[in-house]
Amino acid sequence: MPTLYFAITNHGFGHATRSAALAAKISQCCRSVGIPLRLIMATKAPKWLLDTYLKEPYEHRKVAFDVGVLQSDSLNMDKAATLAAVQAIQAAEDRLIADEVAFLKAQKVDLVLADIPPLMAKIAAAADIPCWMISNFGWDFIYRDWIDEYAGFEAIAAYIAHCFSQATRTFRLPFHEPMSALPNQTDVGLTGGEPAYSTEHLRQLMQRDIPTERTVLLTFGGMGVAKTPYEALADFPDWQFVTFDQSGPTLPNLYRVNDRAMRPVDWMVVCDRVFSKPGYSTFSEACLLDKGVITITRDDFAEAHYLLEGIQDHAHHQIVSAESFFAGDWACITGDLLPPRKQARLDKGGKDAIAAAVIEHFSELS
Repeated sequence: MPTLYFAITNHGFGHATRSAALAAKISQCCRSVGIPLRLIMATKAPKWLLDTYLKEPYEHRKVAFDVGVLQSDSLNMDKAATLAAVQAIQAAEDRLIADEVAFLKAQKVDLVLADIPPLMAKIAAAADIPCWMISNFGWDFIYRDWIDEYAGFEAIAAYIAHCFSQATRTFRLPFHEPMSALPNQTDVGLTGGEPAYSTEHLRQLMQRDIPTERTVLLTFGGMGVAKTPYEALADFPDWQFVTFDQSGPTLPNLYRVNDRAMRPVDWMVVCDRVFSKPGYSTFSEACLLDKGVITITRDDFAEAHYLLEGIQDHAHHQIVSAESFFAGDWACITGDLLPPRKQARLDKGGKDAIAAAVIEHFSELS
């Protein structure tokens, strides 16, 4: 039985959900061709979150080899604490590598996928196991943007780039930065989950018969955004809004999703547009379903530039300043969306392409 070890960066929920969606596709494809896959998901993301995407059997290994960015919510970052945490991981790398190499060998792991903890490339190399990275950015790129503010990130960015160089392959997702530190790149299409419920079922839950063209999903990442000005929704009584924010107020046109088994992608089917912060997973799932995207700006996170460029190129969209968002100036979310700047459509087959590569790799082992 081939064993696949999937390591996920310890940052928010987006990496965990896009990785779980991909792992589910790989499991399904392996089963369809008679490969009895053993799947290990290496992440501190909660199991209930993985379970919303992964229905196939898997083992949950609660480990983390990076921190991403430490945040108080989906927008507010603590760069100083992030620097200290990454430096602590670097200082402990010998122990971290030795412990996980022992695990990989004991479990007879055949392939490592990583989205996208840098140290995993060194761990896999030390265990003599192929390591395939999957992402639209590298953490060296994020940290390098903060060097002027915290000089210590320069050494950290170089260290992370060195880690990445030891990967054996890279699948580069849409909305990407150049990812120059990562070797042997293959561009693939969008990845993400697939809706699990019908429009009729969701409308029954809302108990409000507002048409799709006037229904908006509000989703600002797993950590949410503090002080979201929901009072702005009073200006749009003929529109329906959906949120996963359990702290959201009780409003006649705001439906709070209380079922933890449901995901934002499930609710996109009943919505014409998605109002979000910049994030690959949300943007990718919206584009997979051809939904409009309204997004706020995020000037202090380098990935956001590429996400915003991609959305303007390939989706009906509106870009809203963070200042307007927090001021409650939300007229943009009910106005006309701008058409995509490019006619070329994004490839939607990212999961299939990566799953096919995994199957080919396992077939060559047998």
